[in-house]
Amino acid sequence: MQRPDGLPDAQKNELKPHLKKYWCIPPDTNAEFVAAMEDVLDVYQRPFDPLRPLVTLDEASKQLIGETRPSIPLAPGQVRCVDAEYRRNGTASVFMINAPLEGKRHVRVREHRKREDFAEVIRELCDELYPHAKTILLVMDNLNTHKIASLYQTFEPEMARRLARKLEIHYTPKHGSWLNMAEIELSVMSRQCMNTYFETQEQLTAAIAEWERLRNEIQTGIDWQFTTARARTKLKRLYPVLLVK
Repeated sequence: MQRPDGLPDAQKNELKPHLKKYWCIPPDTNAEFVAAMEDVLDVYQRPFDPLRPLVTLDEASKQLIGETRPSIPLAPGQVRCVDAEYRRNGTASVFMINAPLEGKRHVRVREHRKREDFAEVIRELCDELYPHAKTILLVMDNLNTHKIASLYQTFEPEMARRLARKLEIHYTPKHGSWLNMAEIELSVMSRQCMNTYFETQEQLTAAIAEWERLRNEIQTGIDWQFTTARARTKLKRLYPVLLVK
């Protein structure tokens, strides 16, 4: 079939140069990347120990949106209709605390993503979620707020040092946030719980709390199968090539 101008119709599989796919691609031969990657993968292989629980931490932002005109609710055979005009009500920060070996997650919604917010999440992790743990194996991205210094900026030195002593921190490599299991949980929560409008932080918090409760009841875990052995095969290009004399 041809168009009126005589040119054939575009095929469905035609290239679309205006589309982009964003992906974190580490450079080849990156010793720093593989060192951090193998460190995290080794931690994931450790057996469950209630005195040394494995916890992964990640965070995301959620824009709060208010409707300027009431939406038309769902009806049989009709989707919910939402007006294109909306009102911005700021953003909320969502901190995902994921314990993959226990099939549990604990989500905290805060107004900001500052050092003080990170420090308060760590305090709750140590003192409320795992008060009896000797050491918490903490895997997280190497963000500027994810530092022991944030504890000292927020709490008195004695308390900051006490919290720091309880943590064994393992950072994912730069361009390697996919190694953080908490990112998987954030993705699931985004699809199942945060894929709609929330006008206030309180509404968002309530919806996440219910999602968290239901998911924890069935103890949904993560079947992590990417190991150091597989990394050395699949990501061989990232490993430095040693010249043997």
